[in-house]
Amino acid sequence: MPTSFTVVPVDDGRKSAQEDTDENNVLKEEDEEAVGAGNPRESSPFINNTDDEKGNLYDGKNMALFEEEMESNPMVSSLLNKLANYTNLTQGVREHEEADEDEGAKKKTVKSPQMGTFIGVYLPCLQNILGVILFLRMTWIVGTAGILESFIIVSMCCSCTMLTAISMSAIATNGVVPAGGSYYMISRSLGPEFGGAVGLCFYLGTTFAGAMYILGTIEILLTYILPGAAIFKTEVKELQAEAMLNNMRVYGTCCLTLMALVVFVGVKYVNKLALVFLACVVLSILAIYAGVIKTIFEPPVFPVCLLGNRTLQNHDFDKCLKTDIINNVTVTTKLWSLFCKGPELNASCNEYFTLNNVTEIPGIPGLTSGVISENMWSSYGPAGMLVEKPIEAETASDGSQDIYMPYVVNDITTFFTLLVGIYFPSVTGIMAGSNRSGDLRDAQRSIPIGTILAIVTTTIIYLSCVVLFGACIEGVVLRDKFGDSVKGNLVIGTLSWPSPWVIVIGSFFSCCGAGLQSLTGAPRLLQAIARDGIVPFLEVFGHGKANGEPTWALLLTALICESGILIASLDAVAPILSMFFLMCYLFVNLACALQTLLRTPNWRPRFKYYHWALSFLGMSLCLALMFISSWYYALVAMLIAGCIYKYIEYRGAEKEWGDGIRGVSLNAARYALIRLEEAPPHTKNWRPQLLVLLNLDSELSVKHPRLLSFTTQLKAGKGLTIVGSVLEGTYLTKETEAKRAEQNIKSAMTAEKTKGFCHVVASSNLRDGISHLIQSAGLGGMKHNSVLMAWPASWKQSNDPQSWKSFIETVRETTAAHQALLVAKNIDSFPHQERLTEGTIDVWWIVHDGGMLMLLPFLLRQHKVWRKCKMRIFTVAQMDDNSIQMKKDLQMFLYHLRLNAEVEVVEMHESDISAFTYEKTLVMEQRSQMLKQMQLSRTEREREAQLIHDRNTASHSALNDKADATPERVQMTWTKEKYFTERNRNREAIANMAVRDLFNMKPEWESLKQSNVRCMHTAVKLNEVVVCKSQDAHLVLLNMPGPPKNSEGDENYMEFLEVMMEGLNRVLLVRGGGQEVITIYS
Repeated sequence: MPTSFTVVPVDDGRKSAQEDTDENNVLKEEDEEAVGAGNPRESSPFINNTDDEKGNLYDGKNMALFEEEMESNPMVSSLLNKLANYTNLTQGVREHEEADEDEGAKKKTVKSPQMGTFIGVYLPCLQNILGVILFLRMTWIVGTAGILESFIIVSMCCSCTMLTAISMSAIATNGVVPAGGSYYMISRSLGPEFGGAVGLCFYLGTTFAGAMYILGTIEILLTYILPGAAIFKTEVKELQAEAMLNNMRVYGTCCLTLMALVVFVGVKYVNKLALVFLACVVLSILAIYAGVIKTIFEPPVFPVCLLGNRTLQNHDFDKCLKTDIINNVTVTTKLWSLFCKGPELNASCNEYFTLNNVTEIPGIPGLTSGVISENMWSSYGPAGMLVEKPIEAETASDGSQDIYMPYVVNDITTFFTLLVGIYFPSVTGIMAGSNRSGDLRDAQRSIPIGTILAIVTTTIIYLSCVVLFGACIEGVVLRDKFGDSVKGNLVIGTLSWPSPWVIVIGSFFSCCGAGLQSLTGAPRLLQAIARDGIVPFLEVFGHGKANGEPTWALLLTALICESGILIASLDAVAPILSMFFLMCYLFVNLACALQTLLRTPNWRPRFKYYHWALSFLGMSLCLALMFISSWYYALVAMLIAGCIYKYIEYRGAEKEWGDGIRGVSLNAARYALIRLEEAPPHTKNWRPQLLVLLNLDSELSVKHPRLLSFTTQLKAGKGLTIVGSVLEGTYLTKETEAKRAEQNIKSAMTAEKTKGFCHVVASSNLRDGISHLIQSAGLGGMKHNSVLMAWPASWKQSNDPQSWKSFIETVRETTAAHQALLVAKNIDSFPHQERLTEGTIDVWWIVHDGGMLMLLPFLLRQHKVWRKCKMRIFTVAQMDDNSIQMKKDLQMFLYHLRLNAEVEVVEMHESDISAFTYEKTLVMEQRSQMLKQMQLSRTEREREAQLIHDRNTASHSALNDKADATPERVQMTWTKEKYFTERNRNREAIANMAVRDLFNMKPEWESLKQSNVRCMHTAVKLNEVVVCKSQDAHLVLLNMPGPPKNSEGDENYMEFLEVMMEGLNRVLLVRGGGQEVITIYS
């Protein structure tokens, strides 16, 4: 490129004040208008926004080539300043919470979220995972299943949640996740049907979890803190269990009412107390570990009384003796009176009592006692089975009276799968971090780290507890669910230090807090579902108090929670909520697996340690655990989800079924096409659906097969590809050729591994044929949204201007049809199947036209050919722009888009127009004038020839003489060869002429159109910086400026594009289709 010399600046103040005003008005209206095919703009703090306070930013020479479309495609430099004030909290508030202030009131300043990984994710997950099952049922599970099988149960459940957390981390880091947690992630990943079904399942699971925590709270209160507070009491042993259930129902209902009132009146106090409840959990766990260590040196004294090998309930006697000697007199004890008909030594006693002696053993023998070997194996049995120690004992002939004796027995039938269902709720709660994503400083970093660390921590706690409980506590005590053998103490409390009350009080407040959290979270989840409007009969629950609190949703939640409390058994409620949580986790894994396998363009998680196989394994494990826990509950949960899915999908719609498999397939295809046509795709689902325009040679073979190779690399077999071509003529005369051309194109598609459809059109002229393809290719919703074609490299050499005129009309028609346009220069030099070595794909982002320039390199780099290429993004800063801030904002934008790219801001200062630019413009206008004269002379000649032929008044020679003498033929002396010679001569002389005329404008320059000079200046300056930075890039992507609004300057437009791409090997010109194609949101 020659050196630029300064000449007289161009006066660029030709815009009227009215035009400036109009342009500003357009910029102000930008945010309010929908762009392209009726699509609303993506709600974003920086996409499709312009700053009307800056006024007209585009006056000047550097960007004159893009001026005509500035009102729809703003400059990148004016767009990036929107990044500075971005916060992901705002979007979550907008989508899931009503504004506290009235419409039109001044907005409050939203503080940026500042919660880190530890406070924002790790601790909430820890609080939600650790809870009631650990304190009330863990020891019983270890005693019943044995250490080995308990280890398997814990490992299976924790593996399930770990695999789900990996999938959830991928989804949660795939863009900004507003509040809504798993419901938001699933509904936005799998669609409203799955989202609604699974969201409601998750809501029911959370609601039943509230019931479980309330039942746990009442069990601790009535069994371990205030046993005397029971309303229903009975001395009959077989009726005691029923009385306890009634007590649970009454107290549970009262507790639920109280908690619901607390949530209704002051939910903010619940959130403030969350750390207090968490502290109770942590202190309780520390007390357990301290107690385990203490058992090595000094085991706590909790004696267990055995009669033979049977464990006795130690409530109604103080000494583990049949008789006692007081003042040298043998007297019977309270234990004697429990088994005999009187206190006398000769009274009639139970046979088993008579045959066996009572022994006292330590309930907590300690870590070094060797009891771990006894607790290694399982001890399942039916309800009513006696809890026995595996030692020898005499057997009674009649055991019919055993149920009335104070033995410790199984209250329910136990088996492996039941314990899985009861235990699983203790590993739920992994969504607590993602639910708080709007409050996190960096959600994409905090959610994966915090959630996975919390799962690792709790897994270690659970697995260590399995081993430590089995190694420290006597087996019969472990199997004693309610601690009857240790004077009614909480079994896990007997192990703790300094006192069992640490665990009792800690677990009580922990269960209270967890119940309050469930009653706080579940109504908000239901409110989010209701506000989405996907389940019409739930819309009433989207309303609430003036400040957005979900009053009606809280009422429904309390009613459903009450149904769980009326069940009254913790062991019966736990498998129910296990089903709903497992179904939710199953669909989180399914969403991640499908997104990974489908490779949707918006699937770009920042969390990289996921794989579709892990997601499928997690999904399979969830499904297996559902049926292992309870096959009938699993079927009911799946039936509920299926009914909701079908209701959302088919509400009010009738489905017709044909006969046979073909009829079903055709109907499914028709239904899918109709569904696709209902609405345009959302930004995150947008991918290029290509119409590839091919040129054919005289043999009807594909002229540029590399265009198909590039299509394959860009599409990777995903989405729609239509390969089209046009034959000039009528279909009746070109039918055979059209079929042959179609066959040749299909062969080329097979050779280039391009998956798609072929469409050859016969038309009277090329321009109309291409127009027909753009308008009518595809079917229903399966239509193209982008057009790919080769740059007409020989447009200057062609005698027929229709070649480049057809190209410009194609540009105009794709713009009118709101379709993107990709134009590949030097397509034959593009890579075929060979993998490119280290290199770059350079993106020159001049104006924002929907994000196509960002999306295309990402899609290309998914293919093996371009995988090793790095992505570089260049944008242009003008004189008034802060290039340092622009670079920071662009890096932040790319971070939110989950794109890895080097960023560089190139400064293009306002400079005077060089002599070289003037000469380029002069040559361009001379050539344009020559072409017009050639076209005019040809038209005149044809018209006169027709007149002469009709009149038969002259000979052929006279006709030729007349034609030669025609004034319009004067310009024919400027032949094509002479034009090229003159152009080359002008190029060589430019530098010398510029020096000579440094302070003098050439007379011919003064007659040039100033708009052409400014556009040429843009093309020359832009070409200079692009060639300087990207000459060695494997591929350069450039914004393609639009053609002039009137067709007078079409040939000049082609020259501008040619100059802009001069000196570059592989170039892809890109025009957006008028809609956003890339988003920061999940």
